[in-house]
Amino acid sequence: MLAENLRIFAVVIGTLGLFTLVANSIPQVQSEVPQELSFGANVTAAELVSSGETLYNGAGGCVACHGLGTRAPNILTDADGTGPIGQRCGSRVSGQDCKAYLYSAMIDPAGFLVEGYSPIMPDMRRSLSDAQIWSIVAFLQDQGGEVTVTGADLSDEGGGAELAAPAAAAPATASMDPLEIMRANTCLVCHQFNGEGAPMGPPFDGMGGRVDADYIRQSILDPSAGASAGFEAFIGVMPAIFGTQLTAAQLEAVVQFLASQQ
Repeated sequence: MLAENLRIFAVVIGTLGLFTLVANSIPQVQSEVPQELSFGANVTAAELVSSGETLYNGAGGCVACHGLGTRAPNILTDADGTGPIGQRCGSRVSGQDCKAYLYSAMIDPAGFLVEGYSPIMPDMRRSLSDAQIWSIVAFLQDQGGEVTVTGADLSDEGGGAELAAPAAAAPATASMDPLEIMRANTCLVCHQFNGEGAPMGPPFDGMGGRVDADYIRQSILDPSAGASAGFEAFIGVMPAIFGTQLTAAQLEAVVQFLASQQ
């Protein structure tokens, strides 16, 4: 009896050790972010716009939806003769000037929806600092309009603020349920599973029958490393932010769930 109990105990300890080893071995990929800059009250519009452009096209993940004009408006181009976003932003919401509207759209994207689009954008404070959000606002204002973001906007007291790599954002959900994790992190905005989602990226249905867990894990952590057949044109669309937005355990839960889909 004692020998049997010892064997059971050994199996339990071994299983826990294996899961711990897997979780700790998962690389936590950092998002691509601009070089650290110290912005004071005298920051120039050009500095803000440059950093905002880098974020918009990289770590911010904006082009994943806004660059296509299908899931969200393509805000860098003309819209029905009203010009790019820098020209039309001041007339979007009554009582809000361009700067206020763009900042609000970044932190409360469901507050005003362009007709024909769904509320799929997350609160960008999950992954970006306030200074980084303001720099993107400046970049968007520069698209056909006047940049009115200043150093005072980057600090509550009008002083300086650092535009640095954001700290790892809190997970969008504390759940360990793979579907809840994918929904909370907007995975189903671009991928389909069991009739839910959109066919922009490879479908999750049957994914385990096409690729293995290692491939799935790498695709989540470093989506620009490659693309599934037929989706090569979308390389660079998926942002490399999930290494910091997911805990190691959540990432592995999603990986194993997708690998089990035959």
